[in-house]
Amino acid sequence: MVYGKHPEILDTVLRLINNNEAWSGEGYTEEEVIIEQFWQRSYDILLLGGGIDDISEKKVRALFQQARPESAIVQHFGGGSGLLKSEIEGVLATREQASMQVTDDPFSEN
Repeated sequence: MVYGKHPEILDTVLRLINNNEAWSGEGYTEEEVIIEQFWQRSYDILLLGGGIDDISEKKVRALFQQARPESAIVQHFGGGSGLLKSEIEGVLATREQASMQVTDDPFSEN
């Protein structure tokens, strides 16, 4: 899910996300819609774009962190498609590593 106040930039970010066959993104410019969509669907990542006021950003961050702590939050300041791709892949790789189970004793049955 992408939250940003600039429709042109939001459209570009969504196009870049949705051009990757493994990803699917939706974007919204209004806080109320973000919150409504949050309760209706599950999202792996909340990507925060530009133009969001501090109060709205804090509110949306708190909602995601408290209700769905497994969802990652990424602050995207722009910088091109390569940076966006790296930010998303980095978050997904970190989540994948965190979900791997590590054992101290490889001979243990647990």
